[in-house]
Amino acid sequence: MASHRLLRVRELLKREIGEAIRREIPVEQAGLVTVNDVDVSGDLRVATVFIGILGSAEQQRTGLAMLQRNRSRIQGLVAKAVILKYTPQLRFVVDDSIARGNRVLDIIAELERTEKMTDD
Repeated sequence: MASHRLLRVRELLKREIGEAIRREIPVEQAGLVTVNDVDVSGDLRVATVFIGILGSAEQQRTGLAMLQRNRSRIQGLVAKAVILKYTPQLRFVVDDSIARGNRVLDIIAELERTEKMTDD
């Protein structure tokens, strides 16, 4: 179980990283980039940022590339906003859990439609 302080730091980083991404990464090129979660190491030196990118496949590739290229800039903006002894090194990971969840909901809806059709 994560400590209360670690949970607060994760939420703060999530908010500030999302704000920095919103300012630095253009939606037209990279799609809509969302920060789904942030996982911080125990010593707060590494933060894994789980992101979702809504848009075309090309926008998703471009978005991830832009995040990797602008990692140090985003990290610098976060360092100015969040005062910690060490600014965590950011690692961006694509999180497709929202897309998988939507797919499951689509399957359930399809099953309900076919069940309703067989009942009629």
